[in-house]
Amino acid sequence: MRENRLRTLFAQKKLALSGWVSMGNSLLAEVVANGGYDAVTVDLQHGLFSVESAIPMLQAISTTDAVPLVRCSENSLGEINKLLDAGAYGVICPLINTADDAERFVRACHYSPRGGRSYGPARGFMYGGPDYFTHANRTILTLAMIETNEGYANAEAILQVPDLDGIFIGPSDLAIEMGLAPDAYETRELNDAIRTLVALAQKHGKYVGIFAGTMDMAQRMKEFGMDLVVPGTDIQQIKAEGARRIAALR
Repeated sequence: MRENRLRTLFAQKKLALSGWVSMGNSLLAEVVANGGYDAVTVDLQHGLFSVESAIPMLQAISTTDAVPLVRCSENSLGEINKLLDAGAYGVICPLINTADDAERFVRACHYSPRGGRSYGPARGFMYGGPDYFTHANRTILTLAMIETNEGYANAEAILQVPDLDGIFIGPSDLAIEMGLAPDAYETRELNDAIRTLVALAQKHGKYVGIFAGTMDMAQRMKEFGMDLVVPGTDIQQIKAEGARRIAALR
């Protein structure tokens, strides 16, 4: 089966960087994936597109060395199965608040006997290789999003769910839950919570990733010991670079 390079980077204790595509366009996904990222995440939670649009985006990412990841719209076996069948090599699942939520997510990503993923002809077999079924359970990456007060309080129990690979921190929603602004990336309260989550993940030998809303935050998250950092979305980067060029020419 095709290697999941994120697992290799994590094992080597090297920081992985993921692009983030929230516009439902396969050419844009291909452009982002050619930018040098270790992975590219197709965002179905806040991206304004469906599974049908995600499939050509995953195909476009697969023409590059970037690992194709998805953020599903919800903890749904049906949607997660389709995205894995489409060739996603890892799933970030939003709003995991309890160990039971995490267990349901893990089961959706694994074939029996560990899980309840259904078997059928799919693009994942073409991308992963003829021995996909044999190795998929050990290759597909599962990251549970911690982004609520409840999820934060239950983080240690979530991290102890067998075969969950790690957590992915949603800092904006976590900040909102803490009574802060969604872009309060510099506040001590939020950063203390992030440090706690990193320490818990490392304690249990699990991976930890985060979305970074600014470059200052991305650098700080690297210093915190993150395994995976997303340095902004496609929309944010297009707007920022456009503003930079306009300002330079004005």
